Amino acid sequence: MAHVCKSQHRRNAAPRRLALKTLLCSALAATGLMAGPAQAADDWPSKPIKIIVPYTPGGSTDIVTRIVVEKLAPRLGQTIIVENKPGANSSVGSAMAAKADPDGYTFLAMLPAYLVNFHLYKLNFKPTDLVPVVQMADLPLFLFVSEDVPVKTVAELVDYGRKHPDKLTYASSGTGSNAHLTGAMFASQNKIAMTHVAYKGSAPILTDLLGGRVSMVFDPILVPMQYVKQNRLKALAFTGKERWPDEPTIPTMGEAGQPGFETGSWAGLLAPANTPQPIIDRMAREIREVVKDPEVKRKFIDVGFMPVGGTTAQFSELMQKESARYADVIKQVGITAN
Repeated sequence: MAHVCKSQHRRNAAPRRLALKTLLCSALAATGLMAGPAQAADDWPSKPIKIIVPYTPGGSTDIVTRIVVEKLAPRLGQTIIVENKPGANSSVGSAMAAKADPDGYTFLAMLPAYLVNFHLYKLNFKPTDLVPVVQMADLPLFLFVSEDVPVKTVAELVDYGRKHPDKLTYASSGTGSNAHLTGAMFASQNKIAMTHVAYKGSAPILTDLLGGRVSMVFDPILVPMQYVKQNRLKALAFTGKERWPDEPTIPTMGEAGQPGFETGSWAGLLAPANTPQPIIDRMAREIREVVKDPEVKRKFIDVGFMPVGGTTAQFSELMQKESARYADVIKQVGITAN
């Protein structure tokens, strides 16, 4: 509407039209609708911020977000509300964020499943409806195996799978989840037949893993490791490049005879497209500082996460590379939406 206001100074404009335009410009100025992105960001945040977590409370994304929010809110001087909106492998909450006003007061905390969904499902929003802000953490995975499976190493697991093609099952939180893709990659790489069992959350996976109703899962350390300490589960390997610092006796997948098998999950923040860039920059900058905090780093490591931070451009590049990688895996192992 800025061009409307400028035109009122034209000498050949009719008096009545000028009066109407002047009134319109005054109304727009009064309501703040003429404020540009820079002006909108000047007093941000002036009210509580909402971060949508598209998973149930207590999961990896929820925990990462709440650890960050605890330190982020005081830095921004505003309340930050974490709102859990689970469903459809994160698509329900993601769609809500994608359709939110791009005013800097709604963000989405996401895992790789957000990218995978675009390769598997017909969604009611587009990848361009949300834009990257910053990566918060890496979430490396461990290979957890039920005590009922008679193996102690990855090599023995592969051998068992080849000899008993109908015995092994692997769990995940849904088709297209990171655990699903990682399990499918493991089966494909080792040429063994395993049945995928999709669950609606982490709790039932753990229950069935402990009860021997599912054979294995690739999962963050957060909950299952306590049962490894109790000798109720086995942790055979770690999917990172180097051993996890707090579990140095557990070999990497490479050390366990799976060369090149380096994968994992991660958590990042997105914003609705057209959110003012100064707000995105501020949010990214503050979160980078938060994840450097020694207390935050310790909390992350305690629950199996590695703080990252980095720039918005670096996170954007990661998302592009990961999306292409997931597309290749889906095609290679023939994953389809249920």
